[in-house]
Amino acid sequence: MKLGVCYYPEHWPRSDWPEDARLMRAAGLTHVRIGEFAWSRLEPRPGAYDWAWLDTAIEVLSAAGLEVTLGTPTATPPKWLIDAYPDILPLDAHGNPRKFGSRRHYCFSSKTYRAETARIVEALARRYGAHPGVTMWQTDNEYGHHGSDESFSADAVAAFRVWLENRYTDIHALNEAWGTVFWSQEYNAFGEIDPPAATVTEANPSHRLDWRRFCSDQMCSYNQLQVDIIRRHSPGRPVTHNFIGDFYRLDHRDISRSLDIATWDSYPIGLLSESQAPRDLKARWLRAGDPDFAAFNHDVFRACAPRWAVMEQQPGPVNWATYNAAPAPGMVRVWTWEAFAHGADFVSYFRWRQAPFAQEQMHAGLLAPDRAPQPVLEEIRQVGREMERVAGMAQDRAEIAILIDYPSLWQHEIQPQGNRRGPLEPSRAAYAACRRLGRNVDIVFSDTKLDGYKVVIVPSVPVITQEMEAHLTSSGALVLATALTGSRTPEGRIPETLAPGRLRRAFDVRVEQLETLPDFVPVDVQVGEEVLRAERWRETITTGSEVLGRFADGKPAWVRNGRLYYAAFWPGESLMTELVGRLCDAAGLARRDVGPDLRLRRAGGIQFAFNYGPGRQDLCRIGAPRSADAYLIGSADLAPFDIAAWPCKAGTG
Repeated sequence: MKLGVCYYPEHWPRSDWPEDARLMRAAGLTHVRIGEFAWSRLEPRPGAYDWAWLDTAIEVLSAAGLEVTLGTPTATPPKWLIDAYPDILPLDAHGNPRKFGSRRHYCFSSKTYRAETARIVEALARRYGAHPGVTMWQTDNEYGHHGSDESFSADAVAAFRVWLENRYTDIHALNEAWGTVFWSQEYNAFGEIDPPAATVTEANPSHRLDWRRFCSDQMCSYNQLQVDIIRRHSPGRPVTHNFIGDFYRLDHRDISRSLDIATWDSYPIGLLSESQAPRDLKARWLRAGDPDFAAFNHDVFRACAPRWAVMEQQPGPVNWATYNAAPAPGMVRVWTWEAFAHGADFVSYFRWRQAPFAQEQMHAGLLAPDRAPQPVLEEIRQVGREMERVAGMAQDRAEIAILIDYPSLWQHEIQPQGNRRGPLEPSRAAYAACRRLGRNVDIVFSDTKLDGYKVVIVPSVPVITQEMEAHLTSSGALVLATALTGSRTPEGRIPETLAPGRLRRAFDVRVEQLETLPDFVPVDVQVGEEVLRAERWRETITTGSEVLGRFADGKPAWVRNGRLYYAAFWPGESLMTELVGRLCDAAGLARRDVGPDLRLRRAGGIQFAFNYGPGRQDLCRIGAPRSADAYLIGSADLAPFDIAAWPCKAGTG
């Protein structure tokens, strides 16, 4: 467990650097990320490198005992480069360039930019690859952010056509896969195909699904270009990239295969403001963030690479949300400990000093623009002191797993079949349900073997591959699948056998009809003497499985075939909690009703409790010890926006 910070020495006088470094160490920080936006200072004119300032910055930081993560500066190509090669700029769906003046202004498919990327990364890695102070590398910054995941440039069009030909080989195979006979969309050659953009009405959904795959693959191959250069000149030093939370338009599992450590940028309050959460919950968690937002992303990135961490942790108000509230006193400490409880190697705060100029003037740092320390620094120092008391943490495999599949997320985006909060909603709701039951959760992907799990949740995953089918049916776990699962082939078509596709035989379910209902029309499900409230999606199914619940009209709604359960509806978060709770009971897993604000996490031999709410929590009600001496951190009387930790029997939670 380490603490770090993001620093921009190029923003400040050199005379400030030694004192900044001293203050960082005094706050308990041990590493610092620099350089990821500094191309114009590294190469102010074509081929004229200025290394002196970066040499000095690295030496100053290293001399203070700080490890340096050096970022490649490719997220911000300089003006002279854009002027020399305007084809670097990405084009929007209407062919208009997205111009210089902010960041991420490049096309992943640009041959010119890939060559320029290789040149600057090569120069940077040659100079600092063996420097003892540089202990980690970061490629670029936040791939895909600001809609930069796609570009409609000539290079992108050409690359997409090659990608399609490699995938299908024969144009007739593509026409068949996409169903281009519909609306007379048939192609005679791959060279006729454009990206699915600027069409009069909805573009072909299979076309859009392959475009999304292509865009993700372009980001992966662009990242691989940088990683290969860095590894050649800086062997043995880990390479990371800082991903965006709740971002689904890049296959994180795929791109992380090239990384040693997956990191992400955690802004719980900013992203709560931008979410579609109900207003009452936004008000309740205004200064804490959604209790399951950061944890969900922790577990996603924990599943992507051998190691993971938080590269940017929100320390105060941000500048980019609709509303930019300050974290409640104590919340930055809570977020930090929650990350460590999920296995983070380090937590790094963004940023050291608030900038008094340019786009992020209103984004808080650990220091104010006049260098006055912000109160959050004391929270960070407190974490440093508490770390000395916490030992024996480990990441044991959970007993509940949730399946996430990126093509399925893209399919949800392309054909949502009704108004929803977004493609991640089913996965997030299933995750929140497990957390409200006090359980640890693992995120798994299509290639994850499921042996050993007791419960596996498949939250409306449309694309079920043969590999997924094999893992789900052979795992021995209780499996819960919800409406729309298996409803599409990998090409985005309805399966010949109808939904749930490959799982139809295992579940003994055939979906005859799917309807989407508005929020004001309840979808009641009778289970025994209880009437449970579902929402939105309702399927009409035929089944030979045991019927556990029926819709109000008597048709099957909730069925079981052995250890496989199918819900022909979308449960929503409250009903999802009930269904997962029943599976926990059937699997012999203890469950604890922790309420809306309390969250638990077991890390090896340590149990953590996090209070995201405005009220106090009595931890004795969930079986925690009463004696204050039993706690490593905190006590059974858990204050608002506070944490507690105590030794427990090692297990999976």
